[in-house]
Amino acid sequence: MALYRASPQDGVAWITGASTGIGRALAIRLARKGYTVAATARAEDGLSSITREAEHLEGRIFIFPCDVMNEAAMERTVSQIEKNLGPIALAVFNAGTYLPVRGDRLETTNFVRSYQINVFGTLNGLVPVSDRMRERGFGQIAVMGSVTSFFGMPSAAAYGSTKAALNNLVEGLRYDFEKLNIRIQIINPGFVATPLTDKTNFSMPALLTASEAARRIDKGLHNSGFEIAFPKRLVWPLKFLRLFPASCIFHVMYRLTGWNRRSLGPRRKTGKGARARS
Repeated sequence: MALYRASPQDGVAWITGASTGIGRALAIRLARKGYTVAATARAEDGLSSITREAEHLEGRIFIFPCDVMNEAAMERTVSQIEKNLGPIALAVFNAGTYLPVRGDRLETTNFVRSYQINVFGTLNGLVPVSDRMRERGFGQIAVMGSVTSFFGMPSAAAYGSTKAALNNLVEGLRYDFEKLNIRIQIINPGFVATPLTDKTNFSMPALLTASEAARRIDKGLHNSGFEIAFPKRLVWPLKFLRLFPASCIFHVMYRLTGWNRRSLGPRRKTGKGARARS
């Protein structure tokens, strides 16, 4: 029997991080294809306009504000979605943050925050929704990774390591989920113009719009296998680069980002607890 793949007739598509960027564009795209979409983000005001954008589409978008870091609230949100709209057939865990980290002004704050949102924020939704999918005997889950998970990149020590953790997490769950008829996928996009990438201060090759990224994710959800990675002009060279020694990788990344021409900054004075040890 073929592994399950979601369709609008099967139930709801739930998207976290749906107020801006890729999540918002994907919610609108899925509604256009006839899905009933449950859109979640922390700030309700960021979600309010998305329902209006979907008024004349084939599907509908309903908002369910929630902070992904709140485990109990995320479980309540899953229950509320299923009670009000129906079973979640497709869950896309897109909520995340990029907080730059530099070795010359290192502190724990951005690491802790990144893991709380990107990793545990994903798990807080994945656990309750997969429980329900298991009981029903079908479901599809997609988790937002990044090409920064392939190897370390400048200023992305926190962000990239969370995305590497998510790649490993999804790979590990795949073995059991497929036995349960739950399709799980990892999405590894390249650089996409969103409020997150506005924080970067290096060159981003093959930059895509959020709309184009959503189109490719939508296609991958309905056609691709385990990994949805794009654009190929960036993904394949990076994957090929992983075959080379570390010295080659660093040389290429220095050239690509221009990081070797950047000077070290002064050590920033931080508040109490910024360098706390875990």
